[in-house]
Amino acid sequence: MKAIENYAFPKTPSGISGLDEITEGGFPAGRPVLICGSAGCGKTLFAIQFLVNGILDYNEPGVFMSFEESTKDLSQNVMSLGFDLEKLKAENKLRVDHVHIERSEIEETGEYDLEAIFIRLNYAIESVGAKRVVIDTIESLFSGMKNLALLRSEIRRLFHWLKEKGVTAIITGERGDNFLTRQGLEEYVSDCVILLDFRVIEQIATRRLRIIKYRGSMHGTNEYPFLIDEHGISVIPVTSLKLDYKSSNDVVSTGLPALDKMFTGGGVFRGSSTLITGTAGTAKTILASYFAVSGCKRNEPVVYFSFEESPDQLVRNMATIELDFASYIQSNHLHLHASRPSLQGLEMHLLTLQKMLGEHKPKTVIIDPISSLITIGSGSEVRAMLIRLMDVMKTRQINSIFTSLIHRFDNEFSDAISESVSSLADTWINLRNEDNNGARVRSLLIVKSRGMGHTNEQHEFIITNKGIEFQNA
Repeated sequence: MKAIENYAFPKTPSGISGLDEITEGGFPAGRPVLICGSAGCGKTLFAIQFLVNGILDYNEPGVFMSFEESTKDLSQNVMSLGFDLEKLKAENKLRVDHVHIERSEIEETGEYDLEAIFIRLNYAIESVGAKRVVIDTIESLFSGMKNLALLRSEIRRLFHWLKEKGVTAIITGERGDNFLTRQGLEEYVSDCVILLDFRVIEQIATRRLRIIKYRGSMHGTNEYPFLIDEHGISVIPVTSLKLDYKSSNDVVSTGLPALDKMFTGGGVFRGSSTLITGTAGTAKTILASYFAVSGCKRNEPVVYFSFEESPDQLVRNMATIELDFASYIQSNHLHLHASRPSLQGLEMHLLTLQKMLGEHKPKTVIIDPISSLITIGSGSEVRAMLIRLMDVMKTRQINSIFTSLIHRFDNEFSDAISESVSSLADTWINLRNEDNNGARVRSLLIVKSRGMGHTNEQHEFIITNKGIEFQNA
């Protein structure tokens, strides 16, 4: 019996962050791809970014045939994202053709004929040697056509013609009522179908992507959130991560020599996760800031993600205890990002952080506090988001520090988020602030530290104008 030969499925990388990982390499090379969705979900931008990335990153010229937006409008709309279509056109790497459909041009004696479109598209492809083609949108091309049999025949002919030309083509389509598209046929003749969705839940907007089908290739089948910002589109494969990351034996300082001594290794493992819990006023943010300063002193990039304090307020407050955030920001070691949790959904916060990881390539990341996220999601949703976040940072060997506010009821501490995340964190530090003979006494306890011996005693500390000082440490 003859063995089946292994072969690599030819793919064209999209260049869109995260999408090529989900599709395991990109779109099917030389085949049509359908991107469908409702108005405002980002179909045209996906297509433009596919073309621009192909030109700039892979030296593959492209053609954009539009049936809705004029060439001028299209160039202006994407200029804010850094896509200079006019420059690419001048360099003969991009051809943009706006086709205004007139029934008189393509109707002959009651018949519907696409030959004029094929001639224009073929000329555009050959004029720049295009490897990538976008048709935006297919509804405009077939609008008003009542002969369904002829409509289906012409759609099949268009897709077959594109495949014969050997170009990787993206065709955009509007979402239908009972089908993925209005005509209900494009999804069957396309080799790859991607559905974009724009939903608003409890006044928070989220865009999501799902690969409906991909002939001849494995691909992610979950829903993936994507973000549109000043740099274009980013997708994060947040549900495809596996427990296959490496673990380092290197130890890094917490920033407090007295706290380092409480660990037998003199600190925490590099790339591990640390959870700092405590009630209000127990110095969670201050302790997390020591971790940040420690990373900066090692000349490593640090990202501090705050949900409660502005960057200016953090800089001011830390300066009162001789933690000089300002100089580290100036030296480009410390990057502060502040936003309210309600600014966007859980997945969008995860995407924002993912982009910051790619931009700054930090060695330490601080999220302060994760308990604020409960205002925009249920306990299970927040936990799922934090699991993915921890996995992302572990795969990149990033030291992650999370603070979480816990509440006290009848001398017992209770918080759904902290309880669920504490089992995931490698190191758990709990802070207390209790009454003792009319005075407030702060203390620290290392609840656990995986793979690292540590003290099991409660250590009292005070906050002075020189920072945290442990008593009898």
